[in-house]
Amino acid sequence: MKTTFIIKDPKDIAHLILFFVSLVMLSCSPQKESGTENRSAPDSSISAAEINDSSPERGDWLVQRLQAEPGTLNPIVATDYYESLVNSYIHETLITRDYRNPELWKPILAESWEESPDHLVYTFHLRRGIQWHNGAPFTAADVLYSYQVIMDPKTDCPHIRGYYQDVEKLEALDDYTIRFTFSKPFYLAFEMAGGITIVCKAAFDDGKDFNTHPMGRSPVGTGPYRFKEWKTGQEIVLERHPDYWGESIGLKSYVDRVVFRIAPDSIAALQQLRAGQLDMMTRIDAVQWVTQLAGQNVTSLFNKFEFYLPGYSYIGWNSLKPYFADKRVRLAMTHLVDREKFIEKVQFGLAKIVSGPMFFDSPYTNPNIKPWPYDPAKAKTLLEEAGWLDHDRDGIRDKDGVKFEFTFSIPAASKNGERIATLLKEELDKIGISMQIQKLEWALFIQRVQEKNFDAVTMAWSHPWSVDLYQIWHSSSAGPGGSNAVSFINAEADELIERLRRTFDKEERYQICHRFHEIVHEEQPYTFLYCPAELLAVDKRFQGVETFRIRPGYDTSEWWVPKALQKYQ
Repeated sequence: MKTTFIIKDPKDIAHLILFFVSLVMLSCSPQKESGTENRSAPDSSISAAEINDSSPERGDWLVQRLQAEPGTLNPIVATDYYESLVNSYIHETLITRDYRNPELWKPILAESWEESPDHLVYTFHLRRGIQWHNGAPFTAADVLYSYQVIMDPKTDCPHIRGYYQDVEKLEALDDYTIRFTFSKPFYLAFEMAGGITIVCKAAFDDGKDFNTHPMGRSPVGTGPYRFKEWKTGQEIVLERHPDYWGESIGLKSYVDRVVFRIAPDSIAALQQLRAGQLDMMTRIDAVQWVTQLAGQNVTSLFNKFEFYLPGYSYIGWNSLKPYFADKRVRLAMTHLVDREKFIEKVQFGLAKIVSGPMFFDSPYTNPNIKPWPYDPAKAKTLLEEAGWLDHDRDGIRDKDGVKFEFTFSIPAASKNGERIATLLKEELDKIGISMQIQKLEWALFIQRVQEKNFDAVTMAWSHPWSVDLYQIWHSSSAGPGGSNAVSFINAEADELIERLRRTFDKEERYQICHRFHEIVHEEQPYTFLYCPAELLAVDKRFQGVETFRIRPGYDTSEWWVPKALQKYQ
């Protein structure tokens, strides 16, 4: 399913789309692993040549960090990156992108498909003999049920529903043939149809509330890993499904178990990584990357990867608030953020300044637009033009009797969110604007955002390979629960967003996005901050590790550990 995900820490690249609850942090001392398996030390005598000459083998575990505990593992109502990450091991779609060539699609639950010449009808032929993890057969009825649930206004999935608004009908022609008919051409229609989120009808269709269904805690999928257990505040454990259907067509996953350790504190997580309690860690803080993960004693244990993926961090200004209704004020705020200094001093150069919502290294980004500079003098001029002056001489700017005093909300666990907020507060204090920093646990934070009960926030969006601006920027997404939380409403922008969806010519799509880029550059609904480098550390016993240009940037199904190096038995 093509969506954009909210990232819970602004240093991370993180749609969503929507998209931390208060978490119990794991101890940094050695812990008993889940289950009764014994942990054994790997054979250190194995040579590099023996590793390179060996073939992929099954066995061992992959223990990775979850920065926050998911609220649910129901893939239709799941909204954040961490829910999506866990679900990616359990659930499958009809088609998927090729990691090595993102312009190509590979068949998964569908074995073949046809597209009509007018781009309106997409017919998928499902594989036979696939079973859900609970033993129920996978059929067209599951796809049809999932679509009906997505389109039900009572289902909490506006971030998905918007992508199917132009589906005229979905038909199950027989048990293994599903046909989507769109009311108008949509250049992402094939991707939306083939990537539809699918749940097991037999597991959900029992009259219980879909949004809070118990299966949100015990998911059932068709993927290579099945759910084993969820220890609140500690870990989520998946095990390789012994009867995985994909084995018959060469889809393999080598590790026996995937363990997600819930570790919201980055310092504690890094200690766990260095102590061998985590096998991999992503979204590592840049400071940790260049200090605590440097030196021969660390690089002898881990392979380190730096790469960029589509996405960006931002500050969102709620345009419904009197302070931020005027674009001159929003632009003034951008002029008060020294992004170059932040990237140099805090990110250690491991980030790229961005000026808009498209991937900076993409033809969809307008090359003629440069990021607004850090310019406090220009910010003062803009504020004065907008009428924000210190009329009563109390040191705080005001307008029409309203003091320029606002709250900047950040996720409590976000180190970079705190750094950004502190930097901005220092600048605002100098020019007569009062800003309070408010730290909120993730569940409350995202609730405030969805209810538009905030003044300003800092977050991040991650993007899929394709470009679609509807979810975040269209005015129809400005309602409660929609991803347009800052209530950006612009008639020309809406027209461009809609036209982009109808345009199949790639060059024309570039031009549409270039104009949209110009609009948001002038309007500044967000202060676009930067695209951070993705930082990945992986235990050296894992072989077959590569990085890619589509999320999550790696494919753990290809990772394996030689028998002599396996750690968990």
